[in-house]
Amino acid sequence: MSQTESGCLYIVATPIGNLDDITQRAIQTLSSVDSIAVEDTRHSRKLLQHLGINTPMFALHEHNEVQKADEVIRRVLDGENIALISDAGTPLISDPGYPLVSKASLAGVKVVPVPGASSILAALSCAGLPTDRFIFEGFLPSKQGTRCNQLKKLVNEDRTLIFFEAPHRILDCLVDLAEIFGPQRHAVIARELTKTYETLLSGNLEELLKKVSEDSNQTRGEFVLVVAGAEKKQQDLDESALHIFNTLLDELPLKQSSALAAKITGLGKNTFYQAGLDQKKDKK
Repeated sequence: MSQTESGCLYIVATPIGNLDDITQRAIQTLSSVDSIAVEDTRHSRKLLQHLGINTPMFALHEHNEVQKADEVIRRVLDGENIALISDAGTPLISDPGYPLVSKASLAGVKVVPVPGASSILAALSCAGLPTDRFIFEGFLPSKQGTRCNQLKKLVNEDRTLIFFEAPHRILDCLVDLAEIFGPQRHAVIARELTKTYETLLSGNLEELLKKVSEDSNQTRGEFVLVVAGAEKKQQDLDESALHIFNTLLDELPLKQSSALAAKITGLGKNTFYQAGLDQKKDKK
């Protein structure tokens, strides 16, 4: 950060767990600004003490940021340098800060990003799923009905999907994902990233649900779910293939019917599986 530059709002990424995951530029910025807007002063004090930074802090969180934004902007326009940090990771990503940055941009304030840790990119980088196109959906709704409706809107999305989830909802979320996306959809659970008990579980949704259900430790901590996008339809099913598939469905579960129909016709089992899901939706 230039020592002569003044009147800037710095958006500073901080560690998501391991306190050593902070850039030299972030340390320099937090040491040099006039004050730091933090989500939780108690939480951020530990980080700043770890880094040996004594810059004054003030609270800016979801309950006061709309009221505080004008004051912060006024201070920056008067020549102060202020940094914004959240409890972990990059500010504004499912964290407070959007009203402030939006107002600051409209007011002509210089907004400077100081990039660093992000749980979204950390999870995506090690999930082994396509990274060229992805979407971040944040936290899914807490109520099952609303959550399922949101997932139904995403069932045919072919980009890699990234979600946050809370520990007390992780099992319910996996149940709904398996029901709506199908148990064979591949996914990765990234838990407690960069922390002592970091774990990565990979497999289809049915397998992941079983693993988490059988190990209560896997329902603790902070979660990023990375889910494979929907496969693009390989081909439309003709009347003969649909007749075979529906005959099997009369006697067998969807998963087994899809596998047998694929063997009989030589078509992809995922094509049959998706056809079965589509039929279920049409009947509702």
